[in-house]
Amino acid sequence: MAILPKKEERLITGEEIARWRDFHGELVNGRPVPMPMAGRSHAQLVMSLGAKLVSYAEGGRGRVLGGEAGLYTRHDPDTVRGADVLFISHERYAGCGPSTFLDVAPELVVEISSSDDRPGEVAEKVEEYLSVGVDRVWVVSLRRKTVQIHRSGAQPETLRIGDTLRDEEILPGFSLSLSDLFQD
Repeated sequence: MAILPKKEERLITGEEIARWRDFHGELVNGRPVPMPMAGRSHAQLVMSLGAKLVSYAEGGRGRVLGGEAGLYTRHDPDTVRGADVLFISHERYAGCGPSTFLDVAPELVVEISSSDDRPGEVAEKVEEYLSVGVDRVWVVSLRRKTVQIHRSGAQPETLRIGDTLRDEEILPGFSLSLSDLFQD
């Protein structure tokens, strides 16, 4: 019995998936990966942290994007990750090309992890973000009420209730108490 060759899968580009109106998810190595809609606790945390960053950025410091803002982390095949919240300075933003998704690394990406996220998937995203030049990745855990701060080439730092989230290097003057961030 002859074995038929496997039909070759066609990979999707970032710009193709940007035109898909009914798709909610990410593009990983040219393959669409559907993602569930965020729950209310996740969405509230995205808005709270996003609002604090928007207030900070309004002083002419940069832009804040949210709602699964698309960011290229790889090309050919394309990977476009959806950041919950990100901060990008005006200087970096000026280097963006004409693509639909960000093709320049922002200073900060915030990922809100939920109980559905597998630790390996979150770690993979963090490494992708750092590999393309993102300076910081904050992984916010709803369940643990912690923020893990990732920097390239360094061990992550974990903040807990009672600590204050700040980073004078990329967000001079920004500070947020974790007690305020995680208030019910």
